[in-house]
Amino acid sequence: MNTVFFDLDGTLTDPREGITRSIAHALQRMGREPPPLDDLCFAIGPPLRASLARLLGDDRRETVEQALAHYRERFADIGLFENTPYEGIAETLGALKALGARLFVATSKPLVYAERIVRHFGLDTHFDAIHGCELDGTREDKRVLLPHIVDTHNLAGQRIAMVGDRGVDMVAARLHGLAAVGALWGYGSADELVAAGAEVLCDSPAALRTKLVHMHHA
Repeated sequence: MNTVFFDLDGTLTDPREGITRSIAHALQRMGREPPPLDDLCFAIGPPLRASLARLLGDDRRETVEQALAHYRERFADIGLFENTPYEGIAETLGALKALGARLFVATSKPLVYAERIVRHFGLDTHFDAIHGCELDGTREDKRVLLPHIVDTHNLAGQRIAMVGDRGVDMVAARLHGLAAVGALWGYGSADELVAAGAEVLCDSPAALRTKLVHMHHA
């Protein structure tokens, strides 16, 4: 496997505090009583607009966009950095890079935030490029984002793995013929990942490193 796409939230870094607190802030600004923060973890990973619509019980575009604006009020300056890289992830990226693998970030998070997070934690040196969505939601769906990355970097025909912690990562990977590798240290369960098409499950960044090195040499 000479190319690997990595999800960001729940795979490279643990954004639990920043995301859940920023969602709670948005709900309060919308006049809603937010649930306990632990009950908001379902929203870590998938596109945020759909999660906000679910929490509000209202999928009208103007309502969701208003809530998203409130979310970004807090996230852009505070929530962004209420975040921490998973133990061992930097070592895994370094080992893959040393083998000559090409590494890319593929996240549903807006690119302007993803770039700041990856650079803040010093992970940017491992990646060829960081890809996320636009603020208006363009390429928020990974089924759209992944082929965009392939086309942008002329990766057609390459053996590519997609590493992520949620079912949406696995579905997008399988749709486009990428190896679907589930990260069990994130926010998706083994059942969710397998049901979405995960071919391999890894319970730690160290285990992922071993698996991807083996796949690289296979």
